[in-house]
Amino acid sequence: MVPAWLWLLCVSVPQVTLEMQDGHVLWGPQPVLVHVKDENDQVPHFSQAIYRARLSRGTRPGIPFLFLEASDRDEPGTANSDLRFHILSQAPAQPSPDMFQLEPRLGALALSPRGSTSLDHALERTYQLLVQVKDMGDQASGHQATATVEVSIIESTWVPIEPIHLAENLKVLYPHHMAQVHWSGGDVHYHLESHPPGPFEVNAEGNLYVTRELDREAQAEYLLQVRAQNSHGEDYAAPLELHVLVMDENDNVPICSPRDPAVSIPELSPPGTEVTRLSAEDADLLSPEPEDGVEGRAFQVDPTSGGVTLGMLPLRAGQNILLLVLAMDLAGAEGGKSKSQSQISMITPLTDAGEKALGRMLIGPISLPEDVEPGTLVAMLTATDADLEPTFRLMDFAIERGDTEGTFGLDWEPDSGHVRLRLCKNLSYEAAPSHEVVVVVRSVVKLVGPGPGPGATATVTVLVERVMPPPKLDQESYEASVPISAPAGSFLLTIQPSDPISRTLRFSLVNDSEGWLCIEKFTGEVHTAQSLQGAQPGDTYTVLVEAQDTDEPRLSASAPLVIHFLKAPPAPALTPAPVPSQYLCTPRQDHGLIVSGPSKDPDLASGHGPYSFTLGPNPTVQRDWRLQTLNGSHAYLTLALHWVEPREHIIPVVVSHNAQMWQLLVRVIVCRCNVEGQCMRKVGRMKGMPTKLSAVGILVGTLVAIGIFLILIFTHWTMSRKKDPDQPADSVPLKATV
Repeated sequence: MVPAWLWLLCVSVPQVTLEMQDGHVLWGPQPVLVHVKDENDQVPHFSQAIYRARLSRGTRPGIPFLFLEASDRDEPGTANSDLRFHILSQAPAQPSPDMFQLEPRLGALALSPRGSTSLDHALERTYQLLVQVKDMGDQASGHQATATVEVSIIESTWVPIEPIHLAENLKVLYPHHMAQVHWSGGDVHYHLESHPPGPFEVNAEGNLYVTRELDREAQAEYLLQVRAQNSHGEDYAAPLELHVLVMDENDNVPICSPRDPAVSIPELSPPGTEVTRLSAEDADLLSPEPEDGVEGRAFQVDPTSGGVTLGMLPLRAGQNILLLVLAMDLAGAEGGKSKSQSQISMITPLTDAGEKALGRMLIGPISLPEDVEPGTLVAMLTATDADLEPTFRLMDFAIERGDTEGTFGLDWEPDSGHVRLRLCKNLSYEAAPSHEVVVVVRSVVKLVGPGPGPGATATVTVLVERVMPPPKLDQESYEASVPISAPAGSFLLTIQPSDPISRTLRFSLVNDSEGWLCIEKFTGEVHTAQSLQGAQPGDTYTVLVEAQDTDEPRLSASAPLVIHFLKAPPAPALTPAPVPSQYLCTPRQDHGLIVSGPSKDPDLASGHGPYSFTLGPNPTVQRDWRLQTLNGSHAYLTLALHWVEPREHIIPVVVSHNAQMWQLLVRVIVCRCNVEGQCMRKVGRMKGMPTKLSAVGILVGTLVAIGIFLILIFTHWTMSRKKDPDQPADSVPLKATV
């Protein structure tokens, strides 16, 4: 066996070899696999600093219209690269402060349910969202980054399309354009479904095409559904339905009589009035419209006599109507020949018989702040008139009800159908938080026929918004200095409103990417949240302090806070300040001790609080005791464990204020307590009572004295006996025999 001291282990990366001193290789080389542990040293980044998106009215809530992208160069699949997205703020906050929702893992931005109901009340405006991405998953710590999202609200163009009529065997170049749909929002993908399946397609611009000739005998009608979807195939809104009707091709027609001259029909003629009578040889006359639903037609045709009469649908003056009537032989049976015949009918006006109608019967609600100036345009209304004569189309507008105080007024041009509703007086939220103004349109010339219907009025709902001035901080910007060695919980400064009595604010920090700071929600005190690891002397760290009105969260103010990092001061000689002894019970009970700051001692402090309190660095002290800060000048000391050894303990408490630090020595007597919570302590040696050593000494001395005394007695007796030999025998004591 080779002695152990002869072996030589030679290690080289990435291989290991075991050799003897003479160079003989005993083992190896073998590769060495080095695993590098990933640390969270990379900050996530958004793909863009500013995102822009268009949001159409009518978008379903929860359907993403924008996907945020962010990257983290830490190792994939670990918590260091596990990103979460959040919305920090929305501006403006009207009509709802949470119009949008952001999926934390995917970064999918969508309209919230509350935002969907509030979107109809919102004006066409742009919302700015401040969004944040953070690594370390759902943990509180981690690196952060922010970006801005601009969302433009636009009107919806997703409207139904009229049925499309296509002739069968149409000889055109295919694909042949039929119609077009359009989704006004961004990032849209169109998808087409045909029921039953047919030769139709849609392109990226929403153009609908038929790709080949249609055959009416095979399929006379198609129902197309067009969907507007995002990149993940989710529908922004309900699909549009489009009916495609295949028209029959006529190649053999019967012979019809020549078309009569144009027929004039007086306006307001009653239903059933005969317009004309058509004739054809050897053919049955059929109505071009289905027999059911005659109440929705303007004309009716008698299939046997060819008489054309007025239907229930009213006609307007000035209309020129071309009637296409189909004549078929074989009494309209299948296989018969057909011929179409046309007839022109003109509607002649009598007097002002057209009803005035306002474009939108219900408008709003429209939100107006109560400090808006008189003369502001509230709404623009449009009225229409079916008459042809300019004199008959003159209109007069008035506010019918809902404005007893004369707060609103109307102005319009005499020959225009547009009327403007304006504000005439100042609004007051306390007097009237809402108004419902009913505007009516009437004809200047006397109306013939039925009077104005419901369409002649429009109701405008106006909501008055209470105006409160935004909060104001006592400074436009804040600065504070802190040593890089400052412990967690070190006090920096206090953010205060300029008028702290009139309103209550709630404070928060924005863009604290390192997580170094924290702020009390209601007091505005700023402390260090953790040790300032990574900060360098001379660097600055800027965060944004945001203050929201507690009663009106949409009102807020903000100011930058600049932190200057200072060089760590040399470790000060902590001046111990004794604190009078107090006692606590063990096992632990629900009470503790109040520890006061050194501000009352001029030898220890140069100014007043607030102070920060921490336990000394002793691990045993930090294990057995707990210290909680009550305010800027006092802390609360309690037992951390259920049982602590009963004796006197000296607890070091480090107090810091700005760059100064002190150490308080808190003397605490831990003892057992009775049922009344009173401390029971061992009784010490009483004054004047002997000790154990003195008692033993006295006992030993006593025994020695007795021994000496007995020796003296026996010695004296023996000597006396020797001096008197003639003593009688009976005087000598008898010896006992055994």
